[in-house]
Amino acid sequence: AASLGLAHVVITSVNRDDLPDGGAAHWRATVDAVRAELPGAVIEVLTPDFEGNLEAVRRVASGPIDVFNHNIETVPSLYRRVRPRARYEQSLTVLKTVADEFPHLAVKSGLMVGLGETRDEVFALLADLRGHGVDIVTIGQYLRPSLKHVPVVSYLEEPAYEVYRAEGRRLGFQHTFAGPFVRSSYNAAEALAEARRAG
Repeated sequence: AASLGLAHVVITSVNRDDLPDGGAAHWRATVDAVRAELPGAVIEVLTPDFEGNLEAVRRVASGPIDVFNHNIETVPSLYRRVRPRARYEQSLTVLKTVADEFPHLAVKSGLMVGLGETRDEVFALLADLRGHGVDIVTIGQYLRPSLKHVPVVSYLEEPAYEVYRAEGRRLGFQHTFAGPFVRSSYNAAEALAEARRAG
């Protein structure tokens, strides 16, 4: 990060459910090391749910970061198929814990569309995220990584994303970033800048 001269650093990882703290100590050490090398950079973390271990969440959120991102991924009705090892309510609890206990942080989450969800389900999910303190939301098209993954049900066109952006504005998100190629780390610096202007 330092050799690249990054102004906005996104730190993420695979899940480390084999570790008692879900890797939170590694997360915190990485954040601290990046901050020491880049004192003026924005640091964004994109974390797993730490299996609901809120002490692990707090260990990461209490570090020198600017954005805490945890992706909700999909609507509740699709969790068993899309995220069989995760729970919708658990992800919401992670986000609300950070929003409530670390109000100086921008809280961010993202979801994929095209998995068979309805528009009303997405609206309800967005309301849940806003109600749990999320400031920035990203919405992008699901693309099947391999034949082992669930298939794409539909490809959304631009008018559908505009509907979701409008709903995000209505709900009061500081920024709703929606489009077919949007991912949670896509244009992360721009998303944060938009949110700060709105905030």
